[in-house]
Amino acid sequence: MPRLWLLPEESPNAFATGRNPQHASVAFTVGTLRLMDDREIEGVVAHELGHVLHRDILISSVAATIAAAIMFISRMAFWFGGSRDDEDSGGGNAIAAVLMMILGPIAAMLIQMAISRSREYSADEASAKYTGTPHELISALGKLETYSQRIPMQASPSTAHLFIIKPFTGQWFMRLFSTHPSTQDRIARLEQMR
Repeated sequence: MPRLWLLPEESPNAFATGRNPQHASVAFTVGTLRLMDDREIEGVVAHELGHVLHRDILISSVAATIAAAIMFISRMAFWFGGSRDDEDSGGGNAIAAVLMMILGPIAAMLIQMAISRSREYSADEASAKYTGTPHELISALGKLETYSQRIPMQASPSTAHLFIIKPFTGQWFMRLFSTHPSTQDRIARLEQMR
């Protein structure tokens, strides 16, 4: 059984953390408990337990490590790339080095986002499976999206990816690089499970 935490925050949200089910914690904000009925809370709890069961925090940590390694390699290639006989051949390809410096981090970020988004869909499916219906989470996601825009959560960029609804809502450009799929897409996928 994961440890349960209550965050003294009015913005409705929840998250799970822990490297494995034996060391997991699930946290809810006060706003979530005030906003939702028992059925919707059950859907959110099942979603968060889906993250725990699938070891999503561990998977996300590995993805972040791989992304950091890709960025490190691209920076090293920029600074130390080129051929060994630089004096004879005139050095490395400057255009390739600049492209590596730009495209490496973008590739790393895209990999990390794709993994994070697939984990959210997987936890949504787990919620529907464990509760026996997608309706509970559909209703909860709709409320969370609406009320989190009215009462924005103050979260750091390093923890924003943990929450069931991403605390930072922005223009379409920021949503393009979000670690979370849009709530509308998540609800549409859950509705297909009926």
